[in-house]
Amino acid sequence: MINFLKVSDHLTAKQKAIIDKIISNERLNTNEGLELYNFDLGVLGILADYINQKKNNNRVYFNKNIHIEPTNICIYDCKFCSYHRKVNQEGSWEYSIDDILKIIELYKNSDITEVHIVGGVHPHRDLYYYGEMIQKIKNIIPTIHIKAFTAVELEFMIRKAHLEPEEGLKQLKDFGLDSIPGGGAEIFNPEIRKQVCHKKSTAEQWLKIHEIAHKLGIPSNATMLYGHIENYKHRIDHLNQLRQLQDKTNGFNTFIPLKYKKANNPLTSIGEVNTLEDLKNFAVSRIFLDNFTHLKAYWPMLGKETSQITLSFGVDDIDGTIDDSTKIYSMAGAKEQKPTMTSLEIIELIKQAGKKPIERDTNYKILREYN
Repeated sequence: MINFLKVSDHLTAKQKAIIDKIISNERLNTNEGLELYNFDLGVLGILADYINQKKNNNRVYFNKNIHIEPTNICIYDCKFCSYHRKVNQEGSWEYSIDDILKIIELYKNSDITEVHIVGGVHPHRDLYYYGEMIQKIKNIIPTIHIKAFTAVELEFMIRKAHLEPEEGLKQLKDFGLDSIPGGGAEIFNPEIRKQVCHKKSTAEQWLKIHEIAHKLGIPSNATMLYGHIENYKHRIDHLNQLRQLQDKTNGFNTFIPLKYKKANNPLTSIGEVNTLEDLKNFAVSRIFLDNFTHLKAYWPMLGKETSQITLSFGVDDIDGTIDDSTKIYSMAGAKEQKPTMTSLEIIELIKQAGKKPIERDTNYKILREYN
């Protein structure tokens, strides 16, 4: 690898110096991270795969999971969102706890290990409502891992219950919350947030919720919404803030770049970035986030074929079986309008990419290896 990179005619002196730092396991600063976006895509892929091989060998992880979206009614009106509705608006839904328990009952005797719960920020539902829901889910499937509520949802439901964030998260943990997904981070830059999601929780609130959760023993994921009005500098700043918090807590399980999808939202006219940009963003994330072990490609958003290609650009996780249980990206025009894959399909997809499929639990404990 080193010889290949040193003879490349496409590398500047600055880029060669960056590659030397990567090979020497030295941390890149934000200026060097920004320069990664100027690299040839092929070189980025080699570097990202090199790092991924050191962290994960040839393994690619997946789990058996379902998503539950209790409601798409939301007090916020983010410009990139195709999902939210107001109370009584056409296309809105708000499942009762009993509705959700009926869904859980369908999986009582299945081999799923995780239920992922996110939705809109409903104006009338607080921590105690969702705490009851979690408890009753655990009564039906005591062993299920509940990964639930973005930091944006948490900030509101805890505040609505008149609690401080730490006390609210403690209570949710007691109710049965096991981990937190990474949604709601969008882009941390305040000027970008002002333009695309000015009413919702700030970057500081998002980071604080995750920091407190980590200190309470609640792991979480991290995300970044890319491909809208942000630029590369905003992306690297976002990644750097995540890297700093991971240095402090080591509580993030994985990082998930989320692609802006253009259908049915006010930003439609800006279009979407292409697949080459997707691959570049995954590779840069893998290289820059040196303290994250795992990088996930969310296949319902990207599509199965693109997700398979990302496995050569630093990705070691493609999420789970899903079972057609999410609408967030299908409503925004994702390629997978009915997102479901069987375990056998996921295993074959991974094998076709020359990788080793690993079934995991939410916290990356290996449950089964496939040859």
